[in-house]
Amino acid sequence: MANKLSANAKKIIKMLLFTALFMLIFRMGYWVTLPFINYKILVDTNITLADFGFLNAIGGGSLSHFSVLCLGISPYITSSIVVQLLEMDIVPTFKEWSEEGETGKQKLNQVIKYIALGLAFVQALTLTIGISTSYSDVYFGGSYIDVSKPVLYIYLALVATAGTAFTMWLASLISKYGVGNGTSMIICAGILASFPGMIKDLVTNYVTAEEPKVWLFILAIVLLILIIVFIVFMEAATRKIPIQYANRPAASSFRGKNDSNIPIKLNSASVIPVIFASTLMSLPTTVISVLGDKVSDNARYWITQIFSTTYTADGNVSLTYIGFPLYIILIFLFSFFYSFLQMNPEKMSDNLQKQNAYVPGVRPGEETTSYISRVLFKITVVGATYLAIIAVLPVLLTAIFNLPASVSIGGTSLIIVVGVAVETAKQLKTTQQEKQYRGFME
Repeated sequence: MANKLSANAKKIIKMLLFTALFMLIFRMGYWVTLPFINYKILVDTNITLADFGFLNAIGGGSLSHFSVLCLGISPYITSSIVVQLLEMDIVPTFKEWSEEGETGKQKLNQVIKYIALGLAFVQALTLTIGISTSYSDVYFGGSYIDVSKPVLYIYLALVATAGTAFTMWLASLISKYGVGNGTSMIICAGILASFPGMIKDLVTNYVTAEEPKVWLFILAIVLLILIIVFIVFMEAATRKIPIQYANRPAASSFRGKNDSNIPIKLNSASVIPVIFASTLMSLPTTVISVLGDKVSDNARYWITQIFSTTYTADGNVSLTYIGFPLYIILIFLFSFFYSFLQMNPEKMSDNLQKQNAYVPGVRPGEETTSYISRVLFKITVVGATYLAIIAVLPVLLTAIFNLPASVSIGGTSLIIVVGVAVETAKQLKTTQQEKQYRGFME
């Protein structure tokens, strides 16, 4: 048995090493800049795309670095969400495939990849044209290359799209040979890559500064730890709906086996609502950031007030009167929409009837559907409130303590990192227990 356990441990170590290798390859792509980009000008003039916010964060800063992997896995995430929405009787073929088991899942996955590549090309083309419009010296021209601008734009868009395809391939390798879901691990790797820079900026601004504020540095670290503990607790919280099976015997030998429960996560929508809200809010601000001086000051002011949660005036960060409340409202709306999409009460009620199961004290059919809807609504209120609190914490702390732009205490990124860490730990534990069980039986 010891030998079996030793072999099992070696296999888990091998999986971890494969994951680390693929993560390293992904991170190396950060340092490969897009061709024909005059990066020296970007550094000298401090031209960055930090305003891309969450899209830049999940790529580990690749977007602001003009990397070949600048779009990362984000087009695949968007494509996955779009296909999930289209499965709701909007595209009957997609709904049929979703009910065909593993075969249908593979077909949908292929469609997701094709849509992701199309989205990546459109995003990359928009990005390259927008940057050229605002910063004409960003691209090498004249004696360096002898091609027309449209050809250059298409070429750069194709390179960035190839980077997205490469990232999706790495994610599939992690899923196959590594630990956990490859897409989640890629996102987690991109987010974690920004953490050292965040700690460095905290130290620079509050420890080694001319007027040090060590107490603020300690407060930030303590808050970060407390928020992580809070997220771990909330992500693991579930509400169990008890159910019983009418066709199972109640004899003493079967006692305790004729009932079960339906576990519903407190945050059943995960981080999708925050991603939706952040993406919608960031699109207009991204456009005005890329267009630069071509947008009038009045238009820039109102777009910032409506679609941004904060604005900076005289070096001080303040909350916007429209954008901040709008961000919270969008999180709540998307939380309810996605929760009821994932946990369809009517479908759950039908499945219970097919299995001759029922909720104690509730009649099968419409009453069960209504009961599950009420429970899901109450859970979603709590889950959406939790998401909104975590999402706005970086905004509030930045406005109160005037933190550097790179410092984010809380937010979507932290939910993703903690969620991936918890799921990976569970998967490793399950794998280890399964192997131990087999070894015992042998």
